[in-house]
Amino acid sequence: MFLNLVLTFSAEGVEWEDMTARRQLGDEASCRTGNPIDDCWRCDPNWESNRKMLADCALGFGRNAVGGRDGEIYVVTVSGNDDPINPNPGTLRYAALQEEPLWIIFDHDMVISLKEELVINSYKTIDGRGFNIQIANGPCLAIYNVSNIIVHNVYIHDCIPAGNALVRDTPSHYGLRGRSDGDGISITGSRDVWIDHCTLANCNDGLIDAVYGSTAITISNNYMFQHNEVMLMGHSDDFVGDKNMQVTIAFNVFGEGLVQRMPRCRHGYFHIVNNIYTGWEMYAIGGSASPTINSQGNVFLASNNTFTKEVTKHESEDEEEWKKWNWRSDGDLMLNGAFFTPSGEESPASYMKASSMVARPASFLTKYSPSAGAMNCQKGHHC
Repeated sequence: MFLNLVLTFSAEGVEWEDMTARRQLGDEASCRTGNPIDDCWRCDPNWESNRKMLADCALGFGRNAVGGRDGEIYVVTVSGNDDPINPNPGTLRYAALQEEPLWIIFDHDMVISLKEELVINSYKTIDGRGFNIQIANGPCLAIYNVSNIIVHNVYIHDCIPAGNALVRDTPSHYGLRGRSDGDGISITGSRDVWIDHCTLANCNDGLIDAVYGSTAITISNNYMFQHNEVMLMGHSDDFVGDKNMQVTIAFNVFGEGLVQRMPRCRHGYFHIVNNIYTGWEMYAIGGSASPTINSQGNVFLASNNTFTKEVTKHESEDEEEWKKWNWRSDGDLMLNGAFFTPSGEESPASYMKASSMVARPASFLTKYSPSAGAMNCQKGHHC
């Protein structure tokens, strides 16, 4: 599922129009939107031959994630027959656990239903461009104590818990893996991670969770919908190892049916920039344990529910405590009664560690048809 939205105003109020079909009919110039990540690569009609160019296009705290750029291209040919202990060549699991860098692509449309979490080794790119690639109806992706991971253009949904089972994580090692929560993408103790242009929905726990000292992460251009606890950043209030976490959340569309945690932050530094929020059933951005939250150039469109207009939730009953947390809204567009409760200091210096890229004005999101989610890229045409 891929969204290309434009904000329109009418006598009936504010609404978003899906511009996907219109954009696909446009000329070459229409591929440039002003989104600097997309404009880096999406205008190339030869993207299929130049896939690795993508690795040079990340921005934000995860900008150094090179994935499998410096390795060979590996083509996944088999969607089924998942063996967590002795994976078969041609499967996604076999490619993902190899020691050497790999740029992993696919040769046809696939729905991959895993038997256990897919444990991804360092220096891997999972690139679903060109086909409809879904990871669904089973355990999903685990980025565990590794670095340099790119996950791009994959639809991840209906992920379920698994574990207490033997799972291979390298060609030379397998072991007992504990019970997983059923996240779409679980990032644990890892760094230099970029999740871009994926669609995520309806998982058992989080859509994307980053915990246990993970850092240098960019989550961009994703479309998320139909889910309760969307993103958890930070393991617990007591786990001080997350104090150095830095995450950029940029150009995503938080769509229909989302309840809370877009994201929910602990400790750490979070740059939430140029995203579109189209309604939330509890809150959009929350946190505890004094995270620094720098919200810039976002569009917050509240639902018609009178009781869910507030964007933020300070997860502390002690007002004197949370008033010290550095949370700011800078240039955000608040629609349909949405409001952001700031706290802490206002000086730009207080947000230096939560600043990772230049924010576009929020009006940019209402004029340039921002797009998000897994794309229908076709060979010989720009995406």
